[in-house]
Order: sequence, then structure tokens, then C-alpha cells
Amino acid sequence: MELPPGADVPAFYSYYESPVKLVATGEGAVAAWRLSKDTGGWVEADRLVGILLSGESDEVEELTREEFIQLTEHDRGYYLRGEGPVFALYETVRAIQDEVARERRYPTPTELALIVGIQRRTFVMFEEQLQQSGDPAADPGLGSENQA
Repeated sequence: MELPPGADVPAFYSYYESPVKLVATGEGAVAAWRLSKDTGGWVEADRLVGILLSGESDEVEELTREEFIQLTEHDRGYYLRGEGPVFALYETVRAIQDEVARERRYPTPTELALIVGIQRRTFVMFEEQLQQSGDPAADPGLGSENQA
């Protein structure tokens, strides 16, 4: 689909509470990629471009880059299981969140900062793994500090 005038990419959305990103494909075109809760990778979602850009759906929320990263990693940490450094970090976040829930309280500023920092790191790590396995929408650069 052609990129509408005035639209900036990359752009980040929550569509039915699922992370979606719009990216330029070259020559003024745009593509949409939605997080797969089965694999943690990206699936083509070009049919959503018009819905996301129109702003007419109650199920679409525009996100900042940081909100997109946090939502993506929340979903990966919640839906995926495995072994290795990324999954160990997901377990750490889950342990913090479980303790907060068990104690029926809000996370402390320190806990929040730890979760955000871990999720920023796992985003880059997971995206690097996706890139190495050939996922065309993987972009570990989105998680770098100077992108924010």
C-alpha cells in the first residue's frame, strides 16, 4: 500500500491489544507486521494498514516506540516458553510481576525500572534471533536507546 501523505514510519500500534508496526518498504510503500503470539516473530498484516491509519477503529491505539517495545515483550514473555538467556529474563520479569500481584500492590519505581530495562534488552535479543533466522520484519535497532 502507498504511504499516505504526512504519515511517518515506522509507526507503532496496538490492534485488539496486539502489537503492530508499520514500516516503509521502499518506493513510498508501507507494510504492516503483527506479532505472532505463537512464535514471537512477525506475520504480514498489510490488510490492517488502512484500519491503522484511518483512526476510525476503537480497537486501534497508536503507541510510542517504547510502549510498542514494552507491549511486544509483555506478550512474548506471557505467551512464549523456552530456554536460553531471553527466556531466563522473561522469567525474571514474571517473578517480579507475580510478587507484586501476590502482595496486591503496585510495582515500586525500582521494580518498574527493572522491568522496563529488562524488556528493552529482551526486545533487542529476540529481534536479533529473529533476524538471524530470516524474519523479514525483525528490527533489533528499534530497541536501541538512540532510537527512542
